Amino acid sequence: MVTRITGLASGMDIDSIVKQLMTAAKVPLDKLKQQQQILEWQRDDYRDMNSALLDFRSLLTQMKLTTNYRARQVTSSDETKVTATASSAASLTNYTISNVTQLAKATTVTANNKIITDPATTFDPTKSLQDQPLSLSWKTGGVATKSITVTEDGTSFNLGENFDPNKVGDWNIEVNGQTFTVITDSSHTLGANEVYIDSNGNMTFGTTVAKDSTIKIDYITTDSTQKYSVFSIDSWTSKGEVTEKFLVQGTDTLNGVIDKVNSSSAGVSMFYDSFTGKMSVVRTETGDFNTGSDLTITGDFAKAISLETKDLDSNNNSYVTVQEGQNAVFTINGLTTERTSNTFTINGVNFTLKQIFSTDSVSVTVTNDSDTVYNNIKNFIDKYNELIDKINKKITEERYRDYPPLTDDQREQLTDTQQEQWEEKAKSGLLRNDPILSGLLSDMRTNFYSTVQNDSISTNYNQITKIGITTSSNFMDGGKLIIDEAKLKQAIEDDPTSVENLFRGDGGIVQQLYDTVSNAMDQLTDKAGNSYSTNQQFSIGRELDDINQRITDMQNSLNDLEDRYYNQFTAMEQAIQQANQQSMYLSQMLMNGQ
Repeated sequence: MVTRITGLASGMDIDSIVKQLMTAAKVPLDKLKQQQQILEWQRDDYRDMNSALLDFRSLLTQMKLTTNYRARQVTSSDETKVTATASSAASLTNYTISNVTQLAKATTVTANNKIITDPATTFDPTKSLQDQPLSLSWKTGGVATKSITVTEDGTSFNLGENFDPNKVGDWNIEVNGQTFTVITDSSHTLGANEVYIDSNGNMTFGTTVAKDSTIKIDYITTDSTQKYSVFSIDSWTSKGEVTEKFLVQGTDTLNGVIDKVNSSSAGVSMFYDSFTGKMSVVRTETGDFNTGSDLTITGDFAKAISLETKDLDSNNNSYVTVQEGQNAVFTINGLTTERTSNTFTINGVNFTLKQIFSTDSVSVTVTNDSDTVYNNIKNFIDKYNELIDKINKKITEERYRDYPPLTDDQREQLTDTQQEQWEEKAKSGLLRNDPILSGLLSDMRTNFYSTVQNDSISTNYNQITKIGITTSSNFMDGGKLIIDEAKLKQAIEDDPTSVENLFRGDGGIVQQLYDTVSNAMDQLTDKAGNSYSTNQQFSIGRELDDINQRITDMQNSLNDLEDRYYNQFTAMEQAIQQANQQSMYLSQMLMNGQ
């Protein structure tokens, strides 16, 4: 490092002099930094444009969907009997529903008796079951749960825990939420949804358990002497038969058991009514899914809460009343049919039967929802206009060449407000007349006004002008599109298929625009990259790297020049100091000689 002597001998302000000398020398460096700043601003402007194009291209992707052009509205001649909605897949047609002889219902099991029949006793569903006078002989043993993650396909697994071998029949085993029936007879031929458990805790499944599956085992452990009981729910659903076994601990509450049942895969809803002291279980799906009973509840605990359906006689016994599920039966367009639910879909139309009726049939009419289709197209045109307005403003923005980026020295002389005002002009017009953006506008206008050749389009509607969309006559609008609402709605009513294919069909406007916008985005990315790009991946970045290197080289040269200046002034100071010392010496000699 250079040793700097700053004017002690000469009395000169060396630092100020060097600074003035360096100010002139820094002019080329300041120009490089200004070029660097302009490129960075320009890069950011390009990326902002690319972002806007990305948003518009996302809209174009949405406009390729049929749902934007096939909106349907449905009317029912009597919504107290039948209501309906329609998807875009629904045909424009009429349906007649008559003679609804039966509505779909869910299977219901209702307790005939209270949980505790003693009228002097109050049952509390929030307290431990073992602390209440249930008519139940509790078993001894602790309920534990273990999950096994399967590391490779297989059929045999081992619990490997302290369990009671005499109570393996009480286990509940699920694979990925599907319950398997526990078998304890070694001679039994296993079915696909069965698992054999021996006294050593070895589990053999009737089907291969795939890798990464989760086996959940609720079992009885010997580590605890708590109380427990068991009950099962067998339910027929739209997915087939589902059997779920529940282990109830004495410390559980009835509310806790209800939550466990309702969140299980049994497909039922359990309910306790504190007013009557009775319980009920309703299958969550309506309909008849089995030739026999759709819902069976068995086990000591089920009996204790008066919900056991065992040994039913004509759907009734001393414990419960069962109302079996039933299908909706009705006639549609002259065809008598059934559905498991009162809400069902036919050819894209979602019907809901509200009541039984045999006279005054209900007519359901599906028509085109022209207003929704119009609004979808209008929103698309509005977004297009917003995009070209943004691009037009950028490529016509005035360029103030007398306002280059501020240097560090210039910033020191201005207030914050003055700096902002200056930079606003310095940033203006950096994309003025940009060929990529100008070409994009031209190509998009061509896309809109081209004739779309498609077998699904009538020649009456194969150009956008023919459906009421034209360019604004005001040149200040920069080519914005104007919609003739009445004409566009009429086209949608008269020929919705042609309107749809004009936009989203093969070679349609949307596809052309998508390709044009994608091409422009690629060009902008080559020019300015994105937030994930390195400088070497786009042209402006490579220019920036070059300028950065030149700035570094020039800065090093200026540092050397500054050192030389200080060396020269240091040498001058040393010479002056030496001359002063000699002068003082001579003066001293002369004075002594006198």
